[in-house]
Amino acid sequence: MTGSADQHVVIVGAGFSGIAMGIELGRDGVPFTILDRASDLGGVWHHNTYPGAACDIPSALYSFSYAPRGDWSHPCSPHDEIKAYLRDCAERFGLTPHLRLGVEVADATFDETTARWTVTTETGETIDASAVVLACGQLSRPAWPRIPGIDTFAGHTFHSAEWDHEHDLTGERIAVIGTGASAVQFVPPVAEQAGRLHVFQRSPSYMLPRRNRAYAGWARTAINRIPGLQRLRRGGIYAFCETLTFGLTSAPPIAAGLKAFTLGFLRRSVKDPELRAKLTPDYAIGCKRILFSSKFYPALQRPNVELVTDGIREITERGIVTDDGQEREVDTIVFGTGFKSQQFVLPMAVRGAGGRELQEGWQAGAEAHHGMTVSGFPNLFVLYGPNTNLSVGSIVVMIEAQAAYVRRALAHVRRRGIDAVDVRPEVQQASNTGLQKDFEGSVWTGCSSWYRNASGRVVSNWPHRMREYQRLVADVRTEEFREVRATGAPERDREPAGVAD
Repeated sequence: MTGSADQHVVIVGAGFSGIAMGIELGRDGVPFTILDRASDLGGVWHHNTYPGAACDIPSALYSFSYAPRGDWSHPCSPHDEIKAYLRDCAERFGLTPHLRLGVEVADATFDETTARWTVTTETGETIDASAVVLACGQLSRPAWPRIPGIDTFAGHTFHSAEWDHEHDLTGERIAVIGTGASAVQFVPPVAEQAGRLHVFQRSPSYMLPRRNRAYAGWARTAINRIPGLQRLRRGGIYAFCETLTFGLTSAPPIAAGLKAFTLGFLRRSVKDPELRAKLTPDYAIGCKRILFSSKFYPALQRPNVELVTDGIREITERGIVTDDGQEREVDTIVFGTGFKSQQFVLPMAVRGAGGRELQEGWQAGAEAHHGMTVSGFPNLFVLYGPNTNLSVGSIVVMIEAQAAYVRRALAHVRRRGIDAVDVRPEVQQASNTGLQKDFEGSVWTGCSSWYRNASGRVVSNWPHRMREYQRLVADVRTEEFREVRATGAPERDREPAGVAD
């Protein structure tokens, strides 16, 4: 045996997933290192600093169940508070000494002779690991659109996930391309600065109101001092999200009621029938992400703001030309065009047993057993991986369940005195075949969205409620895995391979 007595786990990513994994490994006393390419922890909450950045899920649920915080300033907390929360968790659970920031991983390769991983950084440094946890997330790499002429624009450009705070937008003619979850937050403050703002929309979204007023002092005091109130608040938000998901998946009357409510909110917020028509979705509610904002609709009705729904033909030196031939001259273009959500590990290269490339196996669409393990890649785990995203609910709930699952899997490796575990190919195939069948006829297949790949396969989302996923991964079914031992270990040190107890 080589690995069971010498566990050292490399975690790639220091956002919610990486922090959760570090906490779980710390519980078992397993040595680990957290690597992140950024200069600070936080993941998406480090990179996304655009004006108005905040969570659209209430913070009582968008946080770890074992680390509640009672002094959130707002129901849905702003960027700085969420990042501070992650920093507090890292310090509270002793993760800070394990953090290595400003380190980008280029390659992770499994060696069958030692049953260990070699992680190589962009600088050429190599790190030996018994297991690798990819905690990169689905929303870590900005996506830039392929628009003809994009490189010819003479003005200023940047992506919303790489906000240029040095550039003054005051009085400028600005174009925002995209109206997704980030844009509905930054468009209102940008509209207040701009001389003229053109918002280019490809398709409208269903939207729910979110005033997000600051908590009163008495409310914060009550949350901190009344026993059980914090847990009750979290449970109530959890139940509300589960009810909405149940409506989208299994109860058409709830979905119909939710749709009616969103359209009523639109009708009350936008009086101009022409603008309202542009903002009315023509697909089933839930097919794309439901957005939350009480400021976006008013911003679009400012006299200096135009909503453009014509397709973009090209970008010129001076501005943007739409399909009707009209050119809008602008000084700055802000791309709110989302992320490479289906490139879960790129640009990192991951090679498993026999030199198999992870991305090569994912050519038809990324898949993993329970979104975490891939056959042929022993002791490799993915957090917030394929088919674990949520349309409604808190991804932190999913991440917390996944990190605990990985901890239990590695504990099994130690108990059995083996080097690694590898999910059986037939288990992975059955798992994902069943998952894709669950999507047939569902709301997620009714339109084009970032949840689906080019062939129409849903690769991002989980098709059920959070509770069902939590139950699914509450235990590690050891019969689903093949036990792995180093092929180069001396024969006398090796035990017969077999199915775990």
